[in-house]
Amino acid sequence: MAEQEPKDPDDAATRSTGSLRGLSDELTARVPELLEATTRSVGTGLELRSTLDRVCGTAAELTHARYAAVGVLDESGEGLSDFVTHGVPEEVAHAVGRRPDGRTGLLGALIREPGPVNLADLTADPRFAGFPAAHPLMRTFLGVPVHVQGELFGNLYVAEKDGEEPFDETDLHLLQVLATEAGIAVAHARAYEAARQRERWIDGSVAVTTALLSGGDADEALTVVAEQARRLADSAAAVVLLPAEQGGLEVVAVADGDRGAALGRIVPHRSPVVAALLRGEAVFMDDATTDSRTITRLADGFGPHMLLPLSIGGRVLGALAIPRARGSRPYSEAERLLATQFAAQAALALMMAEAQRDRERLAVYEDRDRIARDLHDLVIQRLFTTGMMLEQAQQRSAVPEVRAGVGRAVDELDVTIQEIRTAVFALQQEHAETPGGLRARVLREIGMAAVPLGFRPSHRFLGPVDSLVGELAGKNLIAALREALSNAFRHAGASRVDVSVDATATLPDGREAVRLSVADDGVGIPEGGRRSGLRNLARRAESLGGASWFGPGTGKDGGGTTVYWQVPL
Repeated sequence: MAEQEPKDPDDAATRSTGSLRGLSDELTARVPELLEATTRSVGTGLELRSTLDRVCGTAAELTHARYAAVGVLDESGEGLSDFVTHGVPEEVAHAVGRRPDGRTGLLGALIREPGPVNLADLTADPRFAGFPAAHPLMRTFLGVPVHVQGELFGNLYVAEKDGEEPFDETDLHLLQVLATEAGIAVAHARAYEAARQRERWIDGSVAVTTALLSGGDADEALTVVAEQARRLADSAAAVVLLPAEQGGLEVVAVADGDRGAALGRIVPHRSPVVAALLRGEAVFMDDATTDSRTITRLADGFGPHMLLPLSIGGRVLGALAIPRARGSRPYSEAERLLATQFAAQAALALMMAEAQRDRERLAVYEDRDRIARDLHDLVIQRLFTTGMMLEQAQQRSAVPEVRAGVGRAVDELDVTIQEIRTAVFALQQEHAETPGGLRARVLREIGMAAVPLGFRPSHRFLGPVDSLVGELAGKNLIAALREALSNAFRHAGASRVDVSVDATATLPDGREAVRLSVADDGVGIPEGGRRSGLRNLARRAESLGGASWFGPGTGKDGGGTTVYWQVPL
């Protein structure tokens, strides 16, 4: 019965040592020394790349070879994901260019049929497929497989023995012993690297959670998600996408060399990738540029690609795209798993941040409601009572001047009550980011105009503007208000601006209408001055069956301008 190959690396080392029987007494005596030197050299350090570098250097030293290399199998087991060399100058390696993929030629044959190969002239072997341009000339060749925990990890090669002599049985046995020691060292390095990689992803998840829950700017927090994903995955870029209002996913945060290029771009819902992500499914691509599932130019120039849903409890909050440059190594299963866990943690933090913002908004709304109730129940009632007392005093007064003065005071109280009611309504509106009704949109325009004007215009609403004014009329009224306020701060030089929206107005033909008036105390409209803005207002009103005109303002002796704009309801 044939002896089975042991899976325990220590057993493999014992077998390799035992196979040295029959060699010269001198070499047999040197075996413990060589093994000690090999273990000391190969087993130093836990970085996988540096471990493979030391394996190559030790192989060349033990076999007196000019060149050595380790070919690392990819996840499919059919090609090479890495190729570490020794003895090839850096400029020569650069001139050779792309490293072998292990799918053709002699290296490919050794992957398909792993086992020791000793060739006096590798160029004469029928499996040899030729050297790339600028590749060093090699003839003598020796290769052995490297196993890690019973599975094929790759192959260890040496070439061009000193003196142009072929490699002998001694070299073969020494290389097999080294391959066994290398397998043990690689297993340790892999475990260490996997632990460090997990630690980095955990640290990245903590950074993302901190950024999202810090209460800072939401866009900056999402950029932190993208930057951490790019750093941890060693990718060319990282993109955070959130659901767009019109469907599909919108790019809201980017981490790459040109952050602004893709921001705001929308991947439509008809994309197979978007459909999968919105179902909560991850999408992995080997080459995003040529993959048939990509229907936008966002993937151009990228190769391996991970697209991960940001989902929690069956709810998809967005997606995270992590592409590598074209020609880069594909993502390993471990990297895919860690990135998926990172996306899940980011989604949880995103949901918690959303809940935190909702609680903060609720606290603000509750405070606004309290202030609004106090204004309505206390302040307005007191002003109303004061107004009634003044009206009674006015009726009892026999002095005309006193009656007139009290009447003006009552009128001012009425205006003040109306303004407080408007403020109460504004306090009860949704957050400024929501569209709201016409009243809320008018207040937002007034608030924005306060910055260039240097003061906040006063405002007054008559009638139920939100329920009476339709969407089309309201949209055009806001545009007219914006134009009128723009004229006030650009041309009028005003110190006071009054805005009124009257939903109880009527047209000359008796139809119900909404009328906007914007009055200022500025310099007025000069004779022969430009009136393009007023003409725009008139055309906009006429297109809806209304009209626009201007008259005296609120300044001394009618100074300034009042712009009127009205359309039917």
